[in-house]
Amino acid sequence: MRTRFFEVTSGRYSSAWHRIPLFLAAVFLLLFASANEALAHAVAEGDKGYIQEISGIHLIPFMYLGAKHMSTGYDHILFLLGVIFFLYRMKHIAFYVTLFAIGHSTTMLLGVYFNVGINSYIIDAIIGLSVVYKALDNIGGFQRWLGFQPNTKVATIVFGLFHGFGLSTKIIEYNISPDGLIPNLLAFNVGVEIGQLVALGTILIAMSYWRKTSSFWRHAYAANVAMMCAGFVLIGYQLTGYFVS
Repeated sequence: MRTRFFEVTSGRYSSAWHRIPLFLAAVFLLLFASANEALAHAVAEGDKGYIQEISGIHLIPFMYLGAKHMSTGYDHILFLLGVIFFLYRMKHIAFYVTLFAIGHSTTMLLGVYFNVGINSYIIDAIIGLSVVYKALDNIGGFQRWLGFQPNTKVATIVFGLFHGFGLSTKIIEYNISPDGLIPNLLAFNVGVEIGQLVALGTILIAMSYWRKTSSFWRHAYAANVAMMCAGFVLIGYQLTGYFVS
């Protein structure tokens, strides 16, 4: 499939990069419109207060918070979109999503448990870089421009680790109670995976319809360029915040 993509982008459709599908443009606009409420891995103020005030085991509320975080986390969604963009078989999709989930879950759980945090601006800039990486990989930029191809499996799990650190850093900042910490974190992680499945299912439905149209191969390059631009915006925003804070 990627061979066909490269042929299309190098042939008569090479100038199609600027024709972005309307539904993808709307998705990007909605994602960034929500940025004023919760940038990258930030937690809503109401949820922040709840996390700080409660103690003991609260499995259902933490599952809800985890699902809410993942289903509204536009950086996760952009990265997942990039990961599955050219994956058609469910076993391949499941494999890469599982790698991402392993990385994400590992650093989120261990980071909070051992109180290991990273500057939120730096970690969110790295997460933005993960979006840039995946978009560049999808358009064949590494082979054509840099002369090498990173291992996509390793890259997926490594960036998954950084995504998990982004969330653990925020949870640490909110001083979650040690009473019931492990069960609550596990419940939160279960919620994160549920939210990921919901987001992934929505993406797959949209992609399945789009792939059936003739516009997919004409606009695939454009969509990934737009995704890359979104990643650079995230990087720039976070680095600006780091240097001016």
